[in-house]
Amino acid sequence: MRFLLFAILALASVASWSQPYPSRPVRVIVTFPPGGTPDIYGRVMAAELQKVWGQPVLVENRTGAGGTIGTDFVAKAAPDGYTLLFAADATVTLAPSASSAPRASRSSPT
Repeated sequence: MRFLLFAILALASVASWSQPYPSRPVRVIVTFPPGGTPDIYGRVMAAELQKVWGQPVLVENRTGAGGTIGTDFVAKAAPDGYTLLFAADATVTLAPSASSAPRASRSSPT
């Protein structure tokens, strides 16, 4: 009987910790200029998410540098799931390798 009471209390406390996602507006960062096809797709996606979630989904265009400005903005945002990225795959896969920023060397130390 004690175990059952403990299990019920434990489950009740865990259930009270969780909050539905999203509980506040979500931002979608689009790395393309307004009015273009990728921007339209991003806005359509945001409208559908807004219907499903019942929360505002705001679209913000952050263009420039081949999409890396918007991507960098999202990468530096709080890791809470309330800032999403809508970008081309090249922004995420190719831009880091073309960057002049220092990175770890793959050669063995001598």
